[in-house]
Amino acid sequence: KKKTVSFSTMPNDRKINSTAACISFMLEGCELKKVRSNSRMYSRFFVLDADMRSVRWEPSKKDSEKAKIEIKSVKEVRVGKKTPVLRSNGLSDQFPDECAFSIIYGDNYESLDLVASSADVVSAWVMGLRYLVSYGKHTPEAPGTGHPSLRTSWISSVFDLADLEKSGHIPVSRAVQLIKALNPGMRTSTIELKFKELQKASERPGAEVACDLFVEAYCELCTRPEIFFLLVQFSSNKEYLGLKDLLMFLEVEQGMEGVTEEKCLEIVGKYEPSKEGREKGYLAIDGFTRYLLSADCSIFDPQHRKVCQDMAQPLSHYYISSAHSACLLEDNFWGRSDISGYISALGLGCRSIELVLWDGPEGEPVVYTSPSAASCMPFRAVVGLIDQHAFTASAYPLILCLVVRCSTPQQRLAAQCLRKTLGEKLYLEPPNPAASYLPSPEQLKGRILIKGKKLPPGCEDSEGEVSDEEEGWELARRLGQEDREVPEGGGPRRDFESSRRGQRYWEMCSFSEVEAGRFANECPAELVSYNKRFLSRVYPSPMRIDASNMNPQDFWKCGCQMVAMNYQTPGLMMDLNAGWFQQNGACGYVLRPAIMREEVSYFSANAKDSLPGVPAQLLHLKVISGQNLPKPKGSGAKGEVVEPYVCAEIHGIPADCAEHRTKTALQSGDNPIFDESLEFQINLPELAVLRFVVLDDDYIGDEFIAQYTIPFECLQPGYRHVPLQSLAGEPLPHATLFVHVAITDRRGGGKGHRRGLAGRRGRRVREYTSTKATGIKAIDEVFRTATQPLREATDLRENVQNALVSFKELCGLTPAANMKQCILTVATWLLHSDSAPSVT
Repeated sequence: KKKTVSFSTMPNDRKINSTAACISFMLEGCELKKVRSNSRMYSRFFVLDADMRSVRWEPSKKDSEKAKIEIKSVKEVRVGKKTPVLRSNGLSDQFPDECAFSIIYGDNYESLDLVASSADVVSAWVMGLRYLVSYGKHTPEAPGTGHPSLRTSWISSVFDLADLEKSGHIPVSRAVQLIKALNPGMRTSTIELKFKELQKASERPGAEVACDLFVEAYCELCTRPEIFFLLVQFSSNKEYLGLKDLLMFLEVEQGMEGVTEEKCLEIVGKYEPSKEGREKGYLAIDGFTRYLLSADCSIFDPQHRKVCQDMAQPLSHYYISSAHSACLLEDNFWGRSDISGYISALGLGCRSIELVLWDGPEGEPVVYTSPSAASCMPFRAVVGLIDQHAFTASAYPLILCLVVRCSTPQQRLAAQCLRKTLGEKLYLEPPNPAASYLPSPEQLKGRILIKGKKLPPGCEDSEGEVSDEEEGWELARRLGQEDREVPEGGGPRRDFESSRRGQRYWEMCSFSEVEAGRFANECPAELVSYNKRFLSRVYPSPMRIDASNMNPQDFWKCGCQMVAMNYQTPGLMMDLNAGWFQQNGACGYVLRPAIMREEVSYFSANAKDSLPGVPAQLLHLKVISGQNLPKPKGSGAKGEVVEPYVCAEIHGIPADCAEHRTKTALQSGDNPIFDESLEFQINLPELAVLRFVVLDDDYIGDEFIAQYTIPFECLQPGYRHVPLQSLAGEPLPHATLFVHVAITDRRGGGKGHRRGLAGRRGRRVREYTSTKATGIKAIDEVFRTATQPLREATDLRENVQNALVSFKELCGLTPAANMKQCILTVATWLLHSDSAPSVT
């Protein structure tokens, strides 16, 4: 069922952009549905008294003095289904979470549970009530009276600067450009239309606008209600955030540690546009919006923008960003080869490049993918370019994968070219026979490694061609496996046990995606174990003549370090690859999960549930709104309207792969409101990737608008903006999603607890750790005595988790809430209590 919660659905098409507007709306009153504990709902007209001391409703069977709640008795205002009545009510499925709110009042903490027609009405009532409650017994001034607000003063000062003639008016065209400069990304047509509306309403048409009309237009266009609502929740005076308010927001919601008032003052100085606000340490709505949109508040953890992982592990312990046919600009058969493809791949942090060598017409080898390719490049020119660009994006080792299809004389010329051009960068040191693993990326910094096949002794004059497909045959021959049955589709089936015993650590294998896929399905644990010590490379099937890409996650989950991608082909698979390799300073190397590299660990790539020893986590994702969403490419005939929805996808091990979508925001323009919560359980966080996709809902076929892909480990909790990208991975200027991220540890493993107090009334059977006998008496005896302490520890852990879930619910918070938020809620109750506070 499609729906929208756009703020344009307010009565009289009103925009809520200040607490004064909220209170004005409450003074006029509106119809809300009152929910009772007997599962029935009654429509009532609710209104704020003129003296702003009570909220009343009618009609009511009660005496008029009883059908009211005094503002001073209100303890808390909750948004969503966060009371027992709304959570367990049989009618709750009939209205969305964002249309419900509750007023907690009185010494017994009773709840008045209400349902509004839209989220906008909820926001108006909740903002206004929280404003009134925060003043306690002191009645605030009536809306619209008194001194101009901090914001109004600032906007007026901006207008005065633009009023060059000091006439009190500026041309509409200048006013439009001024608002556009203050809010990049907003459409000129939207601003022009707003000025026309306000000029018509005020009966002041013309080519110029006065200051008051400019201020009104700015407030209506540039106030994002969802951010204003957030500011009101944390503001002491409901108009701006003081330093203590901002500190509370950063600690409680954004999860920042070690925040000081000095840090908050620095943020105010950087983002607050008004001089008065900067001097007094106030962050008003415009500064708060700027801060939330800034890189300082990005969803991507800034710690991961630089190399942050241990780079001293063996090379086989890392995923390595790898390109397949980097020289191609199009498909594999008719695509044109171009040297810029290598520059692009290296610039993106690619650390493994494939070079296919053929005999050149002038006695020197050339590089292209197949004899039918549209063009070729001299090998000498390619090596020169690699020498020039190898370490511009990353200092860590570059691996050149040579696929040799040229004659022996031209192979010798290629070798000479490599030595001469690359010089000391070329890694030529012989392997250490006493070692068991390859050197680390740290040890190989600034070096270029060659992956290729050496000719065996006595083959000086042979043609010596070798391709990726033939490497499997060679390894099998060396291991004495020539007589093994040859399966359909290529070389002999790899014997992982023989490889473990006979393969040398500096030797590696290239698998086609078909062969690697078969191993991943038939013997996933053995493939993971093989990759703990040896490097393996997976290349696309020759059947991919359109240069499409395989899913790299299918092979990363098996520990395969190098999954060669067609960088020239955009789409989901390249999004996953590009997003994945951002997490370690975009250096082209990502440390694999510990469970996939430690000698004493067991992991199967096809795990369908939680993993032993790996704490599962719950990701709570609230998709709040979108900003400046572009129209889908090629959809000009549809007009200006985009009706978007957001898909959130988790890619990882099979147990983690999931997808949830929001409802469609109808007739929403460029800035839709979604306000929808999604939840995922992540069993192997180190291998999970989150991808946002924004699509235009269409009867014929949903059209792509934008995407953003981020490793789970790089997510920052709290209120964040997602910088959207095009299908080709290019940034879309000013296009964002506004989301809230919360990650909850589930150290007990298994499925998350059922929500709601009622869900735990039936006793849940606890799962305890069990052990299998090894047959070695001394070891079995040690573990047998550990069984009871393990059971007791499980009981303690689960009891604490259950208690925390109950505490969060009683505080009216979601399961994703943290302890600071719970304490803050309890503190708020105590502050508004007339009697002496006591806590048990």
